[in-house]
Amino acid sequence: MLNETKRSSRGSNFCRFIYGLVSKPLLTFKQRIRELTRRSGGRSLQEVVGRLRPYVLGWKAYFGLAQTPKILRKLDQWVRRRLRAVQLKQWRRGPTIYRELRTLGASAETARQVAANSRRWWRNSNGALKWVLDIAYFDRMGLPRLA
Repeated sequence: MLNETKRSSRGSNFCRFIYGLVSKPLLTFKQRIRELTRRSGGRSLQEVVGRLRPYVLGWKAYFGLAQTPKILRKLDQWVRRRLRAVQLKQWRRGPTIYRELRTLGASAETARQVAANSRRWWRNSNGALKWVLDIAYFDRMGLPRLA
């Protein structure tokens, strides 16, 4: 017979496998995504998504049984934010950012607001830009969703 601490320890390991993801695979996933989405690679966003696709699909297939929709949604959001930052870095200057956002259908105010902070890629990637480069934009590029 197991005492209470052993029983709860074994139970939590089992529950962690079924209901949650262990932190080490999450850290490994994030580190690999950081490597694939470096902002200094000289690749188009389509090429970056092409490199991400097999890794994300494999990770989704392996961890797809884990019942953690919130964690998978957060990872999805984080990956899309990384890709938005890559796109802003490629557009570089304010006038280019403004022109490209207007081409994608952003309002003049939104494009001006993002272009005004043209060097703050990570900060801009979570603001008004996520309404222009939204989930549908990345779906059209072929980025698979985790959740």
